[in-house]
Amino acid sequence: MTQIIETLSEISDRYDALLVDLWGCVHNGVTAFPDAVAALQAYRARGGTVVLLTNAPRSRHEVVPQLEKFGVPTDCWDTITTSGDSARSAMFRGLVGQKLWFIGQPHDAPFFEPLRLIDSPVDITRVPMEEAEGIICCGPFDPMADPDEMRGAFLYAKQKGLEMICANPDIVVDRGDKREWCAGALAKLYTEMGGVSHYFGKPHPPIYDLAYRRLAELGKSVHKDKMLAIGDGAVTDIPGAMGEDIDSIFISGGLAAEETKTSYQPDADALDAYLQKEQIAPTYTIGFLR
Repeated sequence: MTQIIETLSEISDRYDALLVDLWGCVHNGVTAFPDAVAALQAYRARGGTVVLLTNAPRSRHEVVPQLEKFGVPTDCWDTITTSGDSARSAMFRGLVGQKLWFIGQPHDAPFFEPLRLIDSPVDITRVPMEEAEGIICCGPFDPMADPDEMRGAFLYAKQKGLEMICANPDIVVDRGDKREWCAGALAKLYTEMGGVSHYFGKPHPPIYDLAYRRLAELGKSVHKDKMLAIGDGAVTDIPGAMGEDIDSIFISGGLAAEETKTSYQPDADALDAYLQKEQIAPTYTIGFLR
């Protein structure tokens, strides 16, 4: 059974590194959460290392100015690992072909910028679906539209045998007080329709492998029993941590705030019912990162 805690500092001395989800934990897509920032700053001041582990479908270098815009200071983290980094690497290795149909918004276009970190990257060309060898999905064309609107296009893509790279396995995200669909919702639909989807963010192993490499780049040799994952995703953050055999903190005041009846802290009975329904077992639970 999960242990409900009041603050990160209650248990943080047991861990040398944190793998921290961003959206819903450190910011809400509009502004930073001051208590979360302060908790991470205090953890680093005691010698801990913070890896921001996000399903953002873009490179870590693009995430930095976004964090600055939201008011997340650089002294509350050490390095960043994104699903976009993992997905771009797979794309430039030719996982789903070279001529690709892109699903996303204009601000996702940097996903296709050259990647020089791998040997002999393939030449990638964006083409209409009718000419494509594969699909890159960074998110819906319209994050407020029902994913089912893509069913017709996906039927055609499946019949062509196109495989999809999903650069963000999240199903939904809350931007301020508005809930938006993410790439994971489209990949889920495509898979349910019989298409093939490749995932590179939480809860799938590639993003964790990249996070461990990022820790090594910092000169940090941290065993998994000294790592702690923090997130609000019942289908991403916590299952990912469980799959990697890493302890976790579930932020109940994020995506599951209503189901867990979280105002400051979750209602214990509602939390237990939610965790059983989602079949997840976080080591700890807290209403909000603080």
